[in-house]
Amino acid sequence: MSASQTAATTLTPARRRGVLAVVLVSLAVVVSAVPSLNVALPDLAKDTGANQTQLQWIVDAYALVFAGLLLPAGAIGDRFGRRPVLVAGLALFAAGAFAAAAADEPGTIIVLRGLSGVGAALVMPTTLSIITSSFPAAERGKAVGAWIGVAGAGAVFGLLTSGLLLEWFSWPSIFVFGGVLAALTLLAAVAVIPNSRDITAPRIDAVSGLLSALGLAGIVYGTIEGPHRGWTDAVTLTAFAIGLLGGALWLGWSLRTTDPMLDPRLFRVRGFATGVLSITVQFFVFFGMVFIVLQYLQLVLDYTALQAGLAMTPMGLVLGGLSRRAPHIVGRIGQRRAAGIGLVLMTAGVLILSRLDAGTSYWPVLAGLLPIGAGMALATAPATTSIVDSLPAHKQGVASAVNDAAREVGGTLGIAVLGSVLNNGYRQGISDNAPAGLPPEAVHAAQESLAVSQAVAERLGAHGEQLGRVAIDAFIDGYAIAYLASAVLLTLTAAAILALGSHRAAGHTKTAVDTPRSKNTPDADTLTTGSNG
Repeated sequence: MSASQTAATTLTPARRRGVLAVVLVSLAVVVSAVPSLNVALPDLAKDTGANQTQLQWIVDAYALVFAGLLLPAGAIGDRFGRRPVLVAGLALFAAGAFAAAAADEPGTIIVLRGLSGVGAALVMPTTLSIITSSFPAAERGKAVGAWIGVAGAGAVFGLLTSGLLLEWFSWPSIFVFGGVLAALTLLAAVAVIPNSRDITAPRIDAVSGLLSALGLAGIVYGTIEGPHRGWTDAVTLTAFAIGLLGGALWLGWSLRTTDPMLDPRLFRVRGFATGVLSITVQFFVFFGMVFIVLQYLQLVLDYTALQAGLAMTPMGLVLGGLSRRAPHIVGRIGQRRAAGIGLVLMTAGVLILSRLDAGTSYWPVLAGLLPIGAGMALATAPATTSIVDSLPAHKQGVASAVNDAAREVGGTLGIAVLGSVLNNGYRQGISDNAPAGLPPEAVHAAQESLAVSQAVAERLGAHGEQLGRVAIDAFIDGYAIAYLASAVLLTLTAAAILALGSHRAAGHTKTAVDTPRSKNTPDADTLTTGSNG
């Protein structure tokens, strides 16, 4: 009997059910934090005066820190104990949320969202590790399946919860709700979760973690600030330079160190590389799409926050329902074909969304959202399977961690890049078409965001009506460009996956996958349980 089985059988069935409930709520808290705030962005912009760049940062500060720390956070939990790391993560998340609810300045909210992102990074990989260490092999599959379902459904949960809150309260209520839920879950975790750690966990490669986070932060910062500061501005160029330097240093360090956090040579394995590419692109488009389309629904079509959340629900239902059937479908038609069909469906959906205008009804919106949901359900399963199948058994911890990191990095870059494409088109549209006779300060304010331009327009009489129409047209033009760019990216990714295919690990047993073992999430056979305290 393995160490993990011995540990798992020390917990009663009722205790294991309690453990599962706590880790699933913990996961829901952190994965819903990005979409839950998206629905509040118009109100937040009006109340705080946040411009479009600041709105991107309010969302991406959380996602960026979350993505950048995901791999090292998983290693910290495995090495030092999963329960204390989970508790610390929930505490940091709650602290950031409560403080953000009391803030009234965009810069402060951005910093506090980053603090919550640190907590989220500690929580997400630790929840999966707790499942693998607490459940015997016979029950582990169902528990992991529940974890995957919550990870996917978190977006819909966040949208609906926020929509309901905003029917009666203002945007700080979203932070308060998240903080209260995290605090209550923290108390339950202390009472229910057994402590465990991996006795074989290697040293933590802090240098690799810092360099990768630096590279990602530089690229995202430059991308978000480019439309506001200018693409040739010294700050923008410096950010890109830091990002590229951080990435290059990470690559050099990881190739030289004996036990890297993520071995770059793994990307020589074709299935691993194509799987990571597919996951990254899918969530790049999905997170960017949600960030943009919710503003469109509320600011252009004048939906309430709850109506906007409900409008997105059918996509979530299709995504969740079809995801359960996706493995069966993949088994019948093959991984490459399922992945290609999924990406093509997503392409069709974003092309439909790119055609929306100020007079569009809900039905064309729904016609775009449904194929995106169906496409993600079909494409995610073969991409994840491709990553896992491409590596041998002793590298499954790496495969799981990279799969999660690809999702978060893709989402972070999607909000940054597609949000910047929208922002750039919007600002240019205002500059080119602002009504004659408007004060320069009104034009400058209107360029900050559509929400701000609408507030300015209300104070300008007849000129304000013209400005309002110009601002909506500029937003729609920027929106369309962002979605057309998404369609091109999805098409190129589908072509690459269909052309390259995937090889299983058997074909690569003497390549990069046989480098020294590095565990970021646990393999089943190397777990040990400490005090259940």
